[in-house]
Amino acid sequence: MERPNIIFWNVDTQVDFMEPDGKLYVQGAEEIRPLLGEITRFAGEHNLRVVNTADYHLVNSAELSSHPDFVNTFPPHCMAESKGAMYIPETDPERPIIIDWNQELILDSRFDNPERFRNILIRKDAFDVFAGNPYTEKVLDIIQPDRVFVYGVTTNVCVDQAVTGLAERGKEVFVFSDAIKELPNIPLPFEKWKKLGVTMIPFSDVEKYMG
Repeated sequence: MERPNIIFWNVDTQVDFMEPDGKLYVQGAEEIRPLLGEITRFAGEHNLRVVNTADYHLVNSAELSSHPDFVNTFPPHCMAESKGAMYIPETDPERPIIIDWNQELILDSRFDNPERFRNILIRKDAFDVFAGNPYTEKVLDIIQPDRVFVYGVTTNVCVDQAVTGLAERGKEVFVFSDAIKELPNIPLPFEKWKKLGVTMIPFSDVEKYMG
């Protein structure tokens, strides 16, 4: 059988979420940083394409509020051009092609060259990368992955939206169970993922699913 087209999908591993002094720090996020570095190195060593998503907000973004409920709205975080919107060193993508949510962009088949564009950076203005960037669908249509390995933060918000969106679009989705972290007070999505056919594995098992 032909090897499936495999990509990694790095969700929002940005300073404001991952650093204890970040604007919307995810409790315990620093615990997964060494593993995130391993995942990034593994992808590079195996020449795997990585789609990196990033919150990238303006002051009028719908999810930002001065009186947040921490479910649908949150304090200002990952503001455009700020340090908090940057990736932590462990996941900082090398020479990415940047797909902004608020700038007109023409994508064509040349973009499908993984040698030139191994890292893709999709900036978004919503929890859901498909709703928060009008080009996400086009990116997926061009690179045509069969199997997607997802990791990052947060499990029950942006990771959930990415996993659900990918599964609903017919992709075979795996989540690295030891490379995600959740926010409190929001239900965990594991039962929903199971119903969607999503498989959770530790990163140490990844090579078993590469073929």
